[in-house]
Amino acid sequence: MEGSSLQVIFPALDIRVKNVAWTYSLEHKGENDLFDHLFNLLKSYKQGQESFPRKLASCTGALQTSINQHMAKEEEQVFPLLIEKFSSEEQESLVWQFLCSIPVYMMRKFLPWLSSSISSDEYQDMRNCLCKIIPNEKLLQQVIFTWMEGQNPVNGNGGPETDCVIQCPKGYSNCTTHQPEEINFACRFSRSGKRKYAGSIVEDAESVEEHPINEILLWHNAIKRELNDIAEVARKIELSGDFSSLSPIYERLQFIADVCIYHSIAEDKVIFPAVDGGPSFSQEHAQEKSQFNELRCLIESIQNSGVNSTSASEFFTKLCSQADLIIESIKKHFQNEEIQVLPLAKRHFGIERQRCLLYESLCVMPLKLIERVLPWLVGFLAEAEARSFLQNLQLAAPVSDSSLVTLFSGWACKGRSNGVCLSSSVTGYCPMTRFTDMKENCSKTSCPCSISEEIDEPGRPLKKPLSSLRVNDNLSDSSKDINSYNLSCNDQSCCVPGLGVNSNSLGLSAISTPKSFRSLPFGSSAPSLNSSLFSWESESKSLTDKEVHPIDTIFKFHKAILKDLEYLDVESGKLIDCEENFLHQFIGRFRLLWGLYRAHSNAEDEIVFPALESREALHNVSHSYTLDHKQEEKLFEDISSALSELSVLHECLKRPNNVETIEQDHVEVLLDDMKNFNELATKLQGMCKSLRVSLDHHIFREELELWPLFGKHFSVEEQDKIVGRIIGTTGAEVLQSMLPWVTSALSPDEQNKMMDTLKQATKNTMFSEWLNECWRRTPEVTAQFETAGTSHSTRGVTSHESLEQNDQMFKPGWKDIFRMNQTELEAEIRKIHTDPTIDPRRKAYLLQNLMTSRWIASQQKTQASVDEILHNEDVSGRSPCFRDPEKQIFGCEHYKRNCKLRASCCGKLVTCRFCHDEVSDHSMERKATVEMMCMRCLKIQPVGAVCGTPSCNGFSMAKYYCSICKFFDDERSIYHCPSCNLCRVGKGLGIDVYHCMKCNCCLGITTDEHKCLEKALEINCPICCEFLFTSSAIVRPLPCGHYMHSACFQAYACSNYVCPICSKSMGDMAVYFGMLDALLANEVLPEEYRNRSQDILCNDCERKGPARFHWLYHKCGFCGSYNTRVIKTDENPDCNPTNP
Repeated sequence: MEGSSLQVIFPALDIRVKNVAWTYSLEHKGENDLFDHLFNLLKSYKQGQESFPRKLASCTGALQTSINQHMAKEEEQVFPLLIEKFSSEEQESLVWQFLCSIPVYMMRKFLPWLSSSISSDEYQDMRNCLCKIIPNEKLLQQVIFTWMEGQNPVNGNGGPETDCVIQCPKGYSNCTTHQPEEINFACRFSRSGKRKYAGSIVEDAESVEEHPINEILLWHNAIKRELNDIAEVARKIELSGDFSSLSPIYERLQFIADVCIYHSIAEDKVIFPAVDGGPSFSQEHAQEKSQFNELRCLIESIQNSGVNSTSASEFFTKLCSQADLIIESIKKHFQNEEIQVLPLAKRHFGIERQRCLLYESLCVMPLKLIERVLPWLVGFLAEAEARSFLQNLQLAAPVSDSSLVTLFSGWACKGRSNGVCLSSSVTGYCPMTRFTDMKENCSKTSCPCSISEEIDEPGRPLKKPLSSLRVNDNLSDSSKDINSYNLSCNDQSCCVPGLGVNSNSLGLSAISTPKSFRSLPFGSSAPSLNSSLFSWESESKSLTDKEVHPIDTIFKFHKAILKDLEYLDVESGKLIDCEENFLHQFIGRFRLLWGLYRAHSNAEDEIVFPALESREALHNVSHSYTLDHKQEEKLFEDISSALSELSVLHECLKRPNNVETIEQDHVEVLLDDMKNFNELATKLQGMCKSLRVSLDHHIFREELELWPLFGKHFSVEEQDKIVGRIIGTTGAEVLQSMLPWVTSALSPDEQNKMMDTLKQATKNTMFSEWLNECWRRTPEVTAQFETAGTSHSTRGVTSHESLEQNDQMFKPGWKDIFRMNQTELEAEIRKIHTDPTIDPRRKAYLLQNLMTSRWIASQQKTQASVDEILHNEDVSGRSPCFRDPEKQIFGCEHYKRNCKLRASCCGKLVTCRFCHDEVSDHSMERKATVEMMCMRCLKIQPVGAVCGTPSCNGFSMAKYYCSICKFFDDERSIYHCPSCNLCRVGKGLGIDVYHCMKCNCCLGITTDEHKCLEKALEINCPICCEFLFTSSAIVRPLPCGHYMHSACFQAYACSNYVCPICSKSMGDMAVYFGMLDALLANEVLPEEYRNRSQDILCNDCERKGPARFHWLYHKCGFCGSYNTRVIKTDENPDCNPTNP
């Protein structure tokens, strides 16, 4: 059914609602792949395969999950849009087109299956709905409702007629076909049809009557003639140089492509399988589909290039060459089939069997195409050939298809001159008159199958037949348009209704290429040129050639996800006989994947997708993927619950039990546990397979559809901002787990590019410093990081060398610097200072360290004496310190914690760095701390989250511990910001705060849009002059983008309302300015000052302008602010101020 959706529903929706249909067409491809995999698995089954049932169950479960998710998404997103954007009449038209786009043989099975799967009330509702949808033509309703009921009409003897298409065995020797009675009918054949071409398509019509399978030759020759006509038209256009109207040739091309593709499908599904051991032409069929697709792309390129384009002629030359290539391929293919296949069919099959095969082949097409194909084919045939074709068609059809074959026969007759009924000369009667409840015989001037609209019910017009396509007369002298047949009729005309499928009212192309068969490669056929689906298809082809963008970092996470999904899928098959360690490892790997996937999906939902939706051209493009995230989260939750249950069962089974000694009821319980464990392990394998398939398809579609959009709609700077916002909302703990996990799935070159992108997006922050500290603290991660090529120099004696190690300009190492004399050191400093290629921040860092290198060297010499102090057990302050002595709560006035830190600078035991700085003449570097003392056992030990002394039994030092900052806190919510590389107060990044990469500060996530100033927090407070970036006091942002301590702001605002840095107003001063307006309105200036003016500069809007003279207050004429300064005063010549 998905092919009909791609042909009808989604193209119609895409015209009115952009960016919805493409992702669902990609999902259809994934479901086709799953069906293919399932069929291949069934074909590969061999007796004795113990793993086959589990593989079959997991594959079937994955298919079920995928389809359920797809349908749930359509019901949540697509159906409401269809109801909103289409009227009831348009919805009826869409459903009717949908049914007419389903192959006939599938409709025979689909409608009865659908009817049997719904309740009686739903069945009645569906019948009532179909009565409104199907055109008011009894014959069409008879066809549809016969299929829906799934019952064969009884024959004249009261028994059901045998359906030769489904029930007849090979050879059809016992097949009973419908033989019409000899009665008189109003319509009889009286005029001979006129041949359209000189020379017969088949040498003798009697050969067709003798071997009906020879009708394949009629199809072959008709296809070749149509292709020759198209090629001839293309050459004429090329010679004339008129490329203004290519739509007719494109429509003819789409039509013949449909015919060829469905003809190939009929051969692959019907003819060739019947000829056991016969040759296969599937490769030739696939090649022809690909060639037709290339031809279609060339035409689309010509239309997009414009009529006046100088490249149009070159494109059209390629088009003619491609058309010639297709013709030669098809001729060779048809010739091989006629030589290898037809003789086998004639030899092994009787006449009845050959007729049934041909009828089945025709039923591979949908009704919409058959309505066009039959008159097109019969129009190529001679009278005898046409009569033989209709005779075989009517004799092969089962009685259950009597109304359908009547419809086919009537459509075929429209291909003859004046629509003359051919069936009357074949069977002696016109099959249309069998249905006595139809309208009266046609008059000489009108016919029910005419194009004019008729009214059957009040206010409800009958649906029109498909409007004919008209090709310009100058396109071909010898050929006519596919549908430009004369439909006028007389008393000999065959009166059958058309389907009334009119896509043009919905903006759809009249012809649509089939995509509904698994034998077709995805993308081998084209949507309408008017649909944006085509542009998506064109864009996806350039994925392999796309440039590297910062946003690629996000999609590199997909590789790591796919790697772990493969692990879960493969290793889940070992859960039945697993050991405890394997189960714990599997659960841990699953938990890690779940947590990191959740962080990745949240970043997409909250940052990436809103950025896409902010572009007007990309509205609705990400909604489907947001629904995917919800469904996949549910899969993770189900697997987590199953793993917890499996772990409990495993604990029960691993207990030592002797079956011979325990009671019988305990044995039964044990056996039940074993059975439940095996069933649950099998279920988990299927769930892991479903999760892998779901995420595989999601990632494939996301990379194919969304990834290219960033390069097209976002600049590099905007992409950097998106990446920075993702990092700014991701906690340090998540990043510490995520980065090694991602880099392990990437190549060294990809790792290097990813790290460069992250550093570029966070260039104003301390992220690189945090990153280097993380690698140093984790040896296994460090190895991966160095493998990625991010470190190009050997580590020196200090940790500063890890900063910007990829800079190759500064050659000497720290050990070399320590050995430099003063002259060499000054020369190196001047060299760096005059180098314009070095980043200013990098240059400042290098100059600072070079100038302090002597001090660093002296520190290295005194390190031995410091080590002696640190290893001395007799240390002052080796006693507990209490925050609340009465309640015996450890800590100090600054922090609540259960340990003391040993300062690396002086070896003293202090509760916190503030306690150290208050009693020392130097500051404590807390990140350099390596030892602590537990206040319970007073044991000095390596710094950590818990006490390592056995007597303390894992006594926690604090609720929060940061291994980078060596920070403990047992009271507040604290988080470590990797971009600040400091611990901050708050619930965490992405929860209540985020880090602004430009300002380099953490802001509340609910904060309104603030004004970004580069490194705005890396300044001293303008009031107290404390460095704001590392200050522990609360900082307040100002509207101008500057910052100061909140306490300083409260004191300063009592007497000032302007920023002490830029002089802009620190808040909304409308009330105060209104008071000044009222004050000045009542104030009268002395006469000598009334005509004087002053030029002012407004501090708020930064504009210059004149203002009335005043000693204190000057109002800006642009924004109304009084926050101004006088820059010039105009003297009034008439003014003679008195001397003092």
